[in-house]
Amino acid sequence: MYAIAGATGRVGSVTAQILLNAGVDVRVLVRRKSDAEAWETQGAETRITSLEDQAVLSDALDDVAGLFVLLPFNLCADNLEAHADALIASITGAVAAQQVPHVILLSSGGADLAQGTGPITGLHRLEQALLATGTIATALRSGHFQEKVTDVIDVARSTGIYPVFAASADVPLPMVATRDIGAVAAQMLLSPPARSEAIDIIGPSYTERDVATMLGEGLGRELHVAMMPEEAWADALIDAGFRPHIAASLAELYRAGEQGLLAPRGDRSIRVETSIDVTLDRLLAPRAE
Repeated sequence: MYAIAGATGRVGSVTAQILLNAGVDVRVLVRRKSDAEAWETQGAETRITSLEDQAVLSDALDDVAGLFVLLPFNLCADNLEAHADALIASITGAVAAQQVPHVILLSSGGADLAQGTGPITGLHRLEQALLATGTIATALRSGHFQEKVTDVIDVARSTGIYPVFAASADVPLPMVATRDIGAVAAQMLLSPPARSEAIDIIGPSYTERDVATMLGEGLGRELHVAMMPEEAWADALIDAGFRPHIAASLAELYRAGEQGLLAPRGDRSIRVETSIDVTLDRLLAPRAE
């Protein structure tokens, strides 16, 4: 039995689906009954739980051979570090109580650093806390998600502007499709390693200008790449609707990227191949009502 947290998200849903297709027992952890129904029709066991409720989460991890877990970034939290630490305590407490033998964490480049990376510092603490439980912990550290483009699709469509929070739009950066991370996670659950490790997931490289060009083609309009100077990052995020402390954390994350703090530094790397044009086609495809 494999337990999948975040099964309604992009990575967790792919992980769970691949495992179900492989014919193994899957237990998806969801917050709402409405989210459980679709998985139940596919043969998955479901548990209604919250990562913040250690007792309920521990029950949901009974007799599992492996767990896929993530650390949600709560845009509504009044204190990001306190919220992350509460989740970390609950997750690791449940893992330790049930002696889960293998945990795969959706982590990030930069999670080897204790500070200076905005919300990724929580992933650093979770990686360390999982190691202390005695489980075999596999941290999948990716760089930029290709799907991050969803954050600017509406702005690009309505204004013709593609905003870039970086010093240059012409630096190639590895960008990974979340479906590729899900596939790696599923394979790692099915074939667990002998020891804990951090694995960098590296996708094809693109510049932000490349992405803007391809997105513009998909939207049927030319996009203007607008560079946001560093001193304007936090204010721009606040103008976009983020609370000031959330904007400050995200600005620190962007700054860490500029400083090279999010570069791959894991124990080994896995290269994946989904190209961003495939991801854009999927994101821009008309949805059935």
